[in-house]
Amino acid sequence: MLLDLHEIIEMPGRSVPFRCELDRERLAFPSLVAFDGPVTAQGLVKNTAGVLELTADVTAEMTVLCDRCGKPVRRRLTPRFTATLQADAEDADSDDVFPLRGDEADVSDVLETCFILNTDQRFLCREDCRGLCPVCGKDLNDGPCGCGKEIDPRMAALGQLLDDIQEV
Repeated sequence: MLLDLHEIIEMPGRSVPFRCELDRERLAFPSLVAFDGPVTAQGLVKNTAGVLELTADVTAEMTVLCDRCGKPVRRRLTPRFTATLQADAEDADSDDVFPLRGDEADVSDVLETCFILNTDQRFLCREDCRGLCPVCGKDLNDGPCGCGKEIDPRMAALGQLLDDIQEV
């Protein structure tokens, strides 16, 4: 979404509000199953002492996979992003400075970039998720799997000694 800023570029203290929907395909990441609705943003661009500052609240509801057990998990994200817009942003070293196109800014591009850079790429179904057994693949959140502890092959001889002692 291109936002026309010609009315505020030379007018400190003025602002332009906006509301838009972000491209869900551009926001995809590996553990994402699906967005459960539109990803929306609303905010404003304000001229503060000659600096154009974009502030926006983004809302995204999505289903992701737990990175430990693989179960689908629903998440609602509502991050707030702030970015600076300037004409010579290509020279800037900061991740939160974006270019103007004449008197316009591509708000969708700015917010999609901020979303990608600031959203966790890993999710858990719960903080204490135990994951899957590396041997049999059972979900350890449902209880132990019965595989037993795997013995390091370098310690196998010691394990046999302990077994012999317990038999006596």
